[in-house]
Amino acid sequence: MSAPGSARPPAGYRIALLPGDGIGVDVAVQARRLLEAVERLIGVPLHIDEVPCGAEHYVRHGVDWPEGSEAVCERADAILLGAVGLPRSDGRGTLLRADGRLAGWSAIVGNRQRLDLYANVRPVRLLPGIRQMVSGTLRQVWEPDQVDMVFVRENTEDLYAGAGGTLAPGGIAQVATDSRIVTRAASERVVRLAFETALRRGGAPEDGRRRVTCVGKDNVLHGCRLFQEVFEEVGADYPEVEREVVLVDAFAYRLMRRPEHCDVVVTTNMFGDILTELAAVLQGGLGMAVGCNIGDRHGMFEPIHGSAPAHAGRDRVNPMAMLLAVAELLRWLGARHRDRLLSGTADGIDHAVRDVLLKGESLTYDLVGHREAVGTTASASAVLAALETRLSGPAA
Repeated sequence: MSAPGSARPPAGYRIALLPGDGIGVDVAVQARRLLEAVERLIGVPLHIDEVPCGAEHYVRHGVDWPEGSEAVCERADAILLGAVGLPRSDGRGTLLRADGRLAGWSAIVGNRQRLDLYANVRPVRLLPGIRQMVSGTLRQVWEPDQVDMVFVRENTEDLYAGAGGTLAPGGIAQVATDSRIVTRAASERVVRLAFETALRRGGAPEDGRRRVTCVGKDNVLHGCRLFQEVFEEVGADYPEVEREVVLVDAFAYRLMRRPEHCDVVVTTNMFGDILTELAAVLQGGLGMAVGCNIGDRHGMFEPIHGSAPAHAGRDRVNPMAMLLAVAELLRWLGARHRDRLLSGTADGIDHAVRDVLLKGESLTYDLVGHREAVGTTASASAVLAALETRLSGPAA
């Protein structure tokens, strides 16, 4: 996911922890517990710089985060983000800053653009022991051997580039524009990352074939035509990887009907944002879904769920996505710094989560229903205990 880096820093690693808003704060507490446990278990120093940020910080202080926070993120070896954003006080829409941007923008979109985190990589796996919540009922709609794909989403431009505005003569909005920006350079680097990712995987669950699916709307949109053109050009360098182009609406239909066909999916920013939320249904909900914001020098990792302020502080939300985000962070650092201990620990966290899921005894309401549910802290504690067993046992 990144360019080759140096060996492990002598003083260990510095992690910027951005709890953000709502349940982001709740799961950030569990992430810190996990990082501290990892430090103790493997003896690698992990220095955590916690930065208050988000919409609530903006409401209280008029800025997204304290002065100097950008520098904290820039010098960090990796960043861990909880969640950002709150509704307006009247409940009608999202709280915005005075400049029209999301309150808390600096921590999420700002970091993506400023640190050039050009690829949003989202693994979509259905782990054993998980059922899907459909129409209020937990049921096994898809099996674990049917869902194992990776989305690679362009992360810095498209409709999120910030080009646009509102015309409001007399103070009443009459016209609003959002200009979509798709460039050859940005398209090429995420497309190439998608093909490189396919080379490292074992292929689609359906047939074992390495495949990259390009999703867009080239029958209507100029930006998608350029993206697809780049896709075909770059794909020619990877003859061992099958490639296909699918319209976004048709792909959304196929994603639910035939997920086993998908191996690696590459797409533009807005389409990727929407499709990966849909894909989270396959893996058991947003409480299991991780987003990796990757650049050549920096990485930011997060659960893809929102801040869900109605659930904040109630010790009830699923911590698994955040714990798996920690695993992805350690895996990325391990690859970047050729640190096998970190890479192995990341695998250990994945296995610990699987252990807890298979036992089915320490899971939150979204995975087992309210009657059998435990709280956020208890669920995270079960994962930490399983990790300690794995890392401290005879085979460790």
